[in-house]
Parts: sequence; C-alpha cells; structure tokens
Amino acid sequence: MEHVLRETRTTRYRWVIGFLIFFITLVNFIDRSAISFVIDPLKQEFGFSATQFGMILSAFGVGYTLLTVLGGWMVDRYGSRSIWAIAAIAWSLCVGFLGFATGFWGFIGLRLLLGITEGPHFPAMSRTISDWLPASERARALSLGLVAIPLSSVVGAPIISYLVVDFGWRAMFFSISALGILWGVVWYFLFRDRPEDSRYVSHAERRLIETTRFKSEQPKDSKIDWRFILANPSLVANNIAYFAFGYMLFFSTLWLPGYFLREHGLNLKSVGWYLTIPWLICAAFLKSGGFISDWLYKRTGSRRLSRSHVIWVSQLLSAIFFLLLSTTHTLGLSIVFLSLGLGFGFMPQAAFFSTNIDVAKERSGTAQGITSGCLSLAGILAPVLTGWLVDLTASYQGAFLLLSGMSLISVVTVIIYHRPDAIVSQESGR
Repeated sequence: MEHVLRETRTTRYRWVIGFLIFFITLVNFIDRSAISFVIDPLKQEFGFSATQFGMILSAFGVGYTLLTVLGGWMVDRYGSRSIWAIAAIAWSLCVGFLGFATGFWGFIGLRLLLGITEGPHFPAMSRTISDWLPASERARALSLGLVAIPLSSVVGAPIISYLVVDFGWRAMFFSISALGILWGVVWYFLFRDRPEDSRYVSHAERRLIETTRFKSEQPKDSKIDWRFILANPSLVANNIAYFAFGYMLFFSTLWLPGYFLREHGLNLKSVGWYLTIPWLICAAFLKSGGFISDWLYKRTGSRRLSRSHVIWVSQLLSAIFFLLLSTTHTLGLSIVFLSLGLGFGFMPQAAFFSTNIDVAKERSGTAQGITSGCLSLAGILAPVLTGWLVDLTASYQGAFLLLSGMSLISVVTVIIYHRPDAIVSQESGR
C-alpha cells in the first residue's frame, strides 16, 4: 500500500530543479557584474580610462558570443546535467583568477574566458525547463529562474560593495568564486536530463509533465534545421528584441554603479544600497511578467497575445522611462525612472524564452543559444559604447538615449514579425 501511495502522489521535485536554476542564475549574474563595483579602484591602481574599462567589460561579450551558440548545441546533444555543471565550475574559476589580474590585458583575457565559460548557461536553462515543466507552467518557471537576474544586484550590490571597501577588490573576486563550484557539484548529483530518469520524481508527476511536453521527433544526434532556426521570422524578431534587452541588461549591470558615482556623487557603499531599490522593483516586474504570460495563454490559447504583445508593450514603456531618465539630474526622480525603465525592460523575459520553446520545440537549447548570442553581441557593444560616450560627453545622457532607441526598434520589429502561433499551427498540421 505504501508503495502504491508513493507512486500515485504528485511530487513537486520539478520546482526543486526550478530553485536550483534560480540559484545558479543569481550566482551567474553576481559573477559577471561584480567587476562593475571596482571601476574606481581599478582606475586608481591601473589608470584605466572609461573607454578602456568599457573594453574590459566588452571582452565578456566577445567570449560569450564564441560559445553561446555552440553551448546551445552542446546542451541539446549532451544534456544540461553535465554541460551546466562543467560550465558553472569553469566560470567560477575564471572569477577567482580575476583576483590575480595585474593589468589591462590580464583583465581582457580573463573576462574573455569568463564569457566563454558562461555561454551554455541560458541554453541549459531553456532546455531544462522545456524537458521538466508542462507548457502551462513554463513561463512561471522561467520567470523564477530569470528573476534571479535583478535579484543578483539586490543581493550582490551591497555585499560586493562592502567586500571591496573593507577587504579590497582582489579578496572580493576570491570570495564569490566558491558558490558556482559548489552548485556544479550539487547539480550533477541531484539532476537528470529527463524527469523519468530521476528517482525523486513520482509517476504522477511524470505524467503531469509528459501531458504537454513536446515529444522528440528525432534523435539527439540528428541534423539541426539551421535554416528554420536562423530565418524563421518569429525567431528572428525574438532575437532582435532580445538584443535590445541585452543592451539594456549589460548597460545596467555594468555601468549603473559608475552612473551613480559620477552623476550623483555617492560613495560606493551608498551606491550598493541605492541600487537595491530599482533592482527589487525590477524583480517584481519580471516575476509578474511570467504570471501574466501564463495567465494570458491559459485564458486565450494565443501565443501572439501572451508572448508577442507582452514583449513589445513592455519594451515600449521601458524606452519611455529611460528617455525620461536622460532628462533628469535629481536623485529621487532618477531612482523612479530607472526603476520603471528596468522593471518594464525585464518584464518580458519569460516571454522571450517561452517563444523559443514554443517555436523550436526539441531544439529549444539551440534556438536559445542563437538568442543568447544576440544578447552577447549587445554585451560587446553596450559597455564599450557607453564608456566612449561618457568620455566624449562627460555624462550618461547619450547612453540613455541610445538605449531607448534600441528598444524602440525592437518594438516595431516585434509588432510586425513576431507571430509564434502561425509556426505552431503549421507544425501541428503536419
């Protein structure tokens, strides 16, 4: 009888996996953005200009571009269990080695390696959720993982700023590198690529997942339809929109400490606490975006409404608030406009990822790799363009205007070309 009850009850182990995804995404963004809090110490110790510092930040995007697409293929081919664990341990070692860097090219090389090793992260997230969550829960699961992006600044900003001030920037890098290594070991032992292979998942939970999970129509080692993934209008529009999001993401995570230090004359510890306000609001918006997307999908069955419209409306509002931010110099209004600009900018995160899962199905890891590649291109441009504009104009106004322009281009593209329902209908009719 006990055996029967154990097999019929519905466990929630899929949400344990969701928490592990949340935690490593939190660590991932703390690791990649920690360097933004050592702008002044590095300038004082090595004499870097804003442009040079922007180049150091951009090196991450170059490395990320080199492996994110390949990382998506690796995840589809070999599974998230091993690839994600290896990646987490590798990028954590790169973060630790940043504490040994001694000059411009040392930072460039290590940031390049950090980008390479972080490349598989988002493809692994997309593939894991595709395999472990039913369609009705994917946007919420994605938002749980992705809300770690803004929360990484809520948690990381005060901790990192205090570590830098009290113990020095080298000790800060050493300290934060251990988290990813620990997670990689835990992930490898607790996770399996398919829920049916996990001893912690009951038969009832497996049936729940399998009712709406996409079935594989081809073996893992079959050829990928690159023409579909690279040229499908909905996926292309999704990638362009994600590039615009990536530009905002890399600007905000890497340059906002410098913005508050320069434009508002705050000290580093104060910056760490002030930044928790917009990032907390951002986290709430991102999480609500996942619920809104799932709610709209349940009510209407329309991916156009629940994915596309969520994306363009959010990015339009984000662009408006960043335009307003470029016009103010008071701290209070800057916090308000920045909070709303970031909040609406992050709101469609779950919709981006859900679109790749909806349209690319069993190649969602590869599709997300392409999408993350577009984000990495933004990671190359945003830091160096921002540094150049700050050196050129002695302010951040031009940087905010350029960011808003990127978002407005995305809005037009999504309205015209982002139509995931048409692709899903074609696939169903085959």
